[in-house]
Amino acid sequence: MKWLQHLKTITQHKIKVTWLCFRCHLFKQGLLHDLSKYSYIELKTGFKYYQGYRSPIDAEKEEKGYSLGWLHHKGRNKHHWEYWLDFGKDGIYPCQMPVNYVIEMFCDRVAASMIYQKEKYTDSSALDYYIQGRDKILIHPNTDALIFSLLTYLSKNGLDKTIEHIKKEVKQ
Repeated sequence: MKWLQHLKTITQHKIKVTWLCFRCHLFKQGLLHDLSKYSYIELKTGFKYYQGYRSPIDAEKEEKGYSLGWLHHKGRNKHHWEYWLDFGKDGIYPCQMPVNYVIEMFCDRVAASMIYQKEKYTDSSALDYYIQGRDKILIHPNTDALIFSLLTYLSKNGLDKTIEHIKKEVKQ
């Protein structure tokens, strides 16, 4: 029944992100968030590698060294920093993400922490997870500064105040 648990998890995540996006006044992004997770290639990864406490993509990467589900997902969802990598004469470089997608990334990371950590979730969970991998990613400095500041604000002020901050100060 791993397939059913995976469907439940991604649907709970989608609902939580949609709710957070709506609270940040990102209505279209909330509705469209992660619809590719219901595509054949991403469901196939999820059904096979579902574990319940982390993304099936991580398990597939450990086994194969890559994840077809992830390659599909990141190429279709603008709230992932990986979507914003390009190639030029000097090699691969990160492009700055538009603010609305950084806000959606914030919502995505908070929701993922809530769904996977369940009762262990705290307002510092998403920041802690981001810090763990921050030195290994190729993200535009301005994008990194914004997502880091939002996650830090959340850890210090809580979700309600952070969403008010996003609506009044960040989203323009």
